This record gives sequence, structure tokens and C-alpha cells, in this order.
Amino acid sequence: MKIEELKYYRMVLTRMTCRRMLLLTFFILHSSFFIPANSQCEYKITAFNEGETINYNLYFNWQFIWLKAGTASLKTTPSEYKGQKAYTTSLVTSSSKKIDRYFMMRDTIMSIFSDKLTPLYYRKGAREGKRYYVDEMWYSYPNGKCQTTTRHIHNDGTKSVEKHLYQQCMTDMLHAFQQFRNLDTSDWQKGQTKNVSIAGGSEVVKAKLLYRNKKTVKGDDGNKYPCLVISYIEKDGKKDKEIVRFYVTDDSKHIPIRLDLFLKFGSAKAFFSSMK
Repeated sequence: MKIEELKYYRMVLTRMTCRRMLLLTFFILHSSFFIPANSQCEYKITAFNEGETINYNLYFNWQFIWLKAGTASLKTTPSEYKGQKAYTTSLVTSSSKKIDRYFMMRDTIMSIFSDKLTPLYYRKGAREGKRYYVDEMWYSYPNGKCQTTTRHIHNDGTKSVEKHLYQQCMTDMLHAFQQFRNLDTSDWQKGQTKNVSIAGGSEVVKAKLLYRNKKTVKGDDGNKYPCLVISYIEKDGKKDKEIVRFYVTDDSKHIPIRLDLFLKFGSAKAFFSSMK
């Protein structure tokens, strides 16, 4: 591979890291299902009662060249939070040795939610190149509303804190993924769309989900899986722009088997490799 091509991959990884690739999709999977806060934020857990670990291989493509960019592991275990039963989900991503020479990435993201899927705490610690930062978010539910307190620790060690109050349930990226997996999608119809409201601090992004069809998809484990094919679409001026297309198992667990991202230059994919 030419040096110029490797430099290009460094630029791509800077703009769209493997962590962002997975988390964007996990966040998208739930964000159109916001409902009134407090008790209505609760869901019955059916997808991972005993805990699980899901592994992925991450790839980038440019001009017909595929490069394995790294791996990711999503782990969910029963736990406790401030004396109550809870679940802890963690996503760990790591760039490959070949990529490390140009752009090292070591990210750990954690989300804690109750045994009824109510979000409680979120933390992201990310090392990307020479930059390291930490984001944290605490949830509370005063008077039937959802309040979030976020703290950002910058690369220079300085801190910033924000508080926001919402009328509806809010979510972090990992918690959103787990909520989606416990939804019933049996009545979804081809061509059906769902509006998406993504909270990002004081900003809300308006987008939509489009259910395309069903397709059998092969994972990196060599197995084939019946999947639902869903696109996440944002507005680009007056036009719709597809950001990511994801393939989740057509069953009660909704495990992402393949993720396709459409970048300005080239494309990126993530493939399911194993689960336990």
C-alpha cells in the first residue's frame, strides 16, 4: 500500500473513528422512540438477561482498497448502581497495529441503566492520536421529567458542566442501542419511516429511519443471518442524505450484523465476528 493511501486513511479515521461508526448506529437505532419520562421510560428486558459479549471487525475502503481498521467489543453484564439492580454495557474499540502507526485509537464507553432499562449514567473515555478526553452524564427524573447533567474533561484537563431538562425520555448512545433491541418490530412494513429526534446537548437533530426490506447477511464468523435493513437519513439542505445503512437480526435480539457508512470519501463497514 502506498504512503499516500495510508495518509488518507489517517485523515478518514480522524473524521470518522471506529467508535463513532458503531455508536452512531447504536444511537440511531432507538432515537425515534422517545416517550414521556419517568415510569414510561421503562422497558421489559428480553434480549440479554444473563449478559453477553458481541465482537466486531471494522473496515475502511477507498478506491476499491479494503483495510481492516480495528476491532470492537460490546459487553453487557448484570450490576448494581447506588444500591439498585442495574446493567452495565461497555464498548471498547481499538485500532489495528497497522493503523496505530498513523493514528492510535483506544476508546472505552460505558452506560449503566436499571433492570427496567431506565438510563442512569454514561461515561466515555477516548484516546485518539495524542488527544484524550472524558465525557460523563448523570440522569435524574424530577417531577416526571428527565434531567441530564453532563461533564466534559478536555485534553488540557479543564472541565465544563451543563444541565438540561427534557419533557421526554432521553438516552445515551449505548443505552439507546439496548432499548431498541428490546422493542417489538414484528409490525414494521417495507417503506415505513419513523422520525428521529437526536439530542446533543442544547441541539436536537431532526432525521428519519427508513425500513427498506429483509436480507440475508453474512458475518465475519462465516454464518448467514436473516436481517432487517434500515437506513438512517438526515437532511442535507433540502435533500435527504443517507448516513448509514444497518442490518440487524430479524428476531427478538436485534443484533447488528453489518453496518455500512457512506463517507465523503470512500466507505466504512463493521461486521459481526462472534458472540458469547
